[in-house]
Amino acid sequence: MKPETRRVGRPPQDASQRLARAHRILDATADLVLRWGYDKTTVEDIARRAAVAKGTIYLHWKTREELFVALLRRERVEMITEVRRRVGDGPATLRDLLRLLALELLGRPLMRASILGDSEVLGRLTRQKWDGTAEAELGGGFQTYLGTLLKHGALRSDLSPAEHVTTFVSVLYGFLTVSPMMPAGYRPSDERLAELVADAGGNAMEATGPATVSATVSGTGTGTDPASAAVTRAVTRATLEYVDAALEAAQRKLRVSLGFEETDRFEEHEENKENAR
Repeated sequence: MKPETRRVGRPPQDASQRLARAHRILDATADLVLRWGYDKTTVEDIARRAAVAKGTIYLHWKTREELFVALLRRERVEMITEVRRRVGDGPATLRDLLRLLALELLGRPLMRASILGDSEVLGRLTRQKWDGTAEAELGGGFQTYLGTLLKHGALRSDLSPAEHVTTFVSVLYGFLTVSPMMPAGYRPSDERLAELVADAGGNAMEATGPATVSATVSGTGTGTDPASAAVTRAVTRATLEYVDAALEAAQRKLRVSLGFEETDRFEEHEENKENAR
């Protein structure tokens, strides 16, 4: 199919209506891609399912690939939002973060397909990379997060920051990638696989000792003195701050994919003019 160019010159639409329409198109895209696969899903199919004109889709995205990038970015925002909600329920450690990320990746078909390179779902998109390297996907604040944990004795000091990142990514994505290759009887449930990810990552990265920070934070250790309580608070705060930063970065990318970057710049410009008066 010959790509159509984005139509220009239409009067600006109410932002809330435009956003609602974009999400309706993304909802339709997700349903069709999961049912038929990306290669068999056409813009015509998406327009019909979303009850919009075909040309309307090109008002939001120039190509089908850009549309799918927006869909994955929305999935990532929803995933991190749920991780943030669950992390905020109690003390949070690196193990908790790994477990929740694994659970969310496994429980979201599009994210799971992107991690596993599922050609039945993604088709030719499996040959493309989305949003850069694994470290970029973790967000720039991940190094800061690791540094904070290291300062409070929650991480092994004999590993470099780069080695910690490599270990984290390898454990998280390695377990998720290998599990489908195992014989049926050797594949754990998603919940158990997430626990294995957390244990493997924690054992490989966290400091060891008679009462590790992870045990102290989770309440299974013996540390009850004020210093241990302070470490608990610091580790939990660092985990929450990292997830908040990752969520903000994911939301910013999604806004760009939804076409709100220029709107934000315009509103900022108008606000600056108003403040200068």
